Amino acid sequence: MKWNEQFNINREPSYEDIKQYIGEGEPIWSELLSNIENAYQVQPKMSYSKCSAQPGWNLKYRKSGKSLCTLYPMEGFFIGLVVVGAKEVEQVEMELGTFTPYVQELYGKTSFSCGGRWLMIEVKDKSVINDIQSLIAIRVKPKR
Repeated sequence: MKWNEQFNINREPSYEDIKQYIGEGEPIWSELLSNIENAYQVQPKMSYSKCSAQPGWNLKYRKSGKSLCTLYPMEGFFIGLVVVGAKEVEQVEMELGTFTPYVQELYGKTSFSCGGRWLMIEVKDKSVINDIQSLIAIRVKPKR
């Protein structure tokens, strides 16, 4: 059953519900959450999206009014949305060669719209979380 069908707008999931739904991807999920919270001293906000591209409950991380990332639970994995805005494009493109081939290809295929490149990164293995953390660090410098 789809995430947004299990947990509709009137039924907010618990963190345990999210971990169970993600299943085998949960250790990577927990590691990324821990890394973001430690680096930026922030807590996520549970949010419900009606967006047709990725509807349902998600976790949003913000720091000083700036979006760090949004995480979408999927069955067996999760998606990390990081927006590369106009201010970050130059630095991201300078560092692009250090990212996984998957993120490099995704960046190349994602067009600039609505003020940035909206990278919907499927996190199915641990190597990709380093890319997400690097993209976030370009947007907002970590505290630690």
